[in-house]
Amino acid sequence: MASTTYDESSFRVLKGLEPVRERPGMYTRTDSPAHIIQEVIDYAVDDALAGQARAIAVTVHRHVAISVADDGRGIPVGLHPEEG
Repeated sequence: MASTTYDESSFRVLKGLEPVRERPGMYTRTDSPAHIIQEVIDYAVDDALAGQARAIAVTVHRHVAISVADDGRGIPVGLHPEEG
């Protein structure tokens, strides 16, 4: 697998309605936990399809929680260098 840097600076931030016009299907309905879980699974699958991961595990816990783990790049969670 490639070892390039993948962090917050890897993202281009779109402003105003530009992101809706450019990628209308990439919006998360934050009022729906099931949709958020689907987005995390989709992200892991995208990494696998891009050759950045080989395994994805989805676990439904007894205490009404779900974990998604993979051996891919992960989702950057730091501050974007231009957006703070």
